[in-house]
Amino acid sequence: MTQVNESEKQPTMLEQMGGVSGLVFSSLPVVVFVLVNAFAGLMPAIWSALASAVLIGIVLAMRKGSVQPAVSAVFGVGIAAFIAYRTGDAKGFFLYGIWQSLVYGGVFLVSILVRWPLAGVIWSFLNGQGTAWRRDKASVRDYDIATLVWALVFGARFVVQRWLYDEASVGWLAAARLAMGYPLMAVALVVTVWAVRRSDKRLKATLAREEEENREAEERLRAQAEAEGRPNIYDKVLETATDEILDDVTDKILDDAANPRPQPARADER
Repeated sequence: MTQVNESEKQPTMLEQMGGVSGLVFSSLPVVVFVLVNAFAGLMPAIWSALASAVLIGIVLAMRKGSVQPAVSAVFGVGIAAFIAYRTGDAKGFFLYGIWQSLVYGGVFLVSILVRWPLAGVIWSFLNGQGTAWRRDKASVRDYDIATLVWALVFGARFVVQRWLYDEASVGWLAAARLAMGYPLMAVALVVTVWAVRRSDKRLKATLAREEEENREAEERLRAQAEAEGRPNIYDKVLETATDEILDDVTDKILDDAANPRPQPARADER
């Protein structure tokens, strides 16, 4: 039963990324945009990308699945399409994602500087584990490493895709966006899982050590009380509670004997 619960609490890496459908949903609007732009031009490509994002939402709704990937896709594609429309250039479709990567990378770096590494904060929030890991310097260090990897992923996306944007290479921009999407996220997730497991292992060991120290301290107090010939505080509390229960039971018996309850008349006496 415990193993089943643990597996439910810690989804697989593919599930963390939205599963196979998540990979398809995130890639489809970009692929459609590039293909339609190559054969039909900018405006048909914009409308086709938006239509593919909306289609994702319809499919998910019919399957009664989560519509969050669809909402995110429509929102992101909508902004990208608007920028492409305003700039009048197909490469503008990728500009939103490029600067988004820079912002995300900066936020992850700042979280390390303020000693609240986002890898640990986000994981703890999603799993409801609190912030006990922040009291362990080794755990903070491990989450710093995981957070730095995420920052490097976003930084690499920005540098490479910004360079391709300046080169006006729409096809290579699309290829870079897909190649530097989930594959790099998978690397960052591996490092994050590594940090989580190391932190959880240390925290469990710390908790077990504290419980053992408390147990040993209780045993020392019992032994010291016995050696000094005075009642142990734990035994005294238990003895007092037992005496109170016996007194209550005795009082109840005496009260019932002094004030017997009337018995219902039998059928033959009515």
